[in-house]
Amino acid sequence: MADNKQRLTIGLVAKPGSTLQYHTGGWRTYRPVIDHEKCIGCKRCADSCMEGAPFECAHDGKKKKFCVNYDYCKGCGVCAYECPVDAIEMVVEEK
Repeated sequence: MADNKQRLTIGLVAKPGSTLQYHTGGWRTYRPVIDHEKCIGCKRCADSCMEGAPFECAHDGKKKKFCVNYDYCKGCGVCAYECPVDAIEMVVEEK
């Protein structure tokens, strides 16, 4: 029985530093939509996203307001949860 054991690895299933080549946004069920009129540019959405996502999904569009990089956003909703002014709404992804 011991000879038939499969060796399991713990951790990444991709090479370190390779997340830029994988566009993971196709996994989404919901997508965040930012109301730029309400957005105060506090960066909480981007900071929370960078902690849990493999790539920066929420980023500064050089306007002091934030936008979503849908190529990598998985629709987890952390940005909407963290937004202090409710400027981010999660809507059903239509494909």
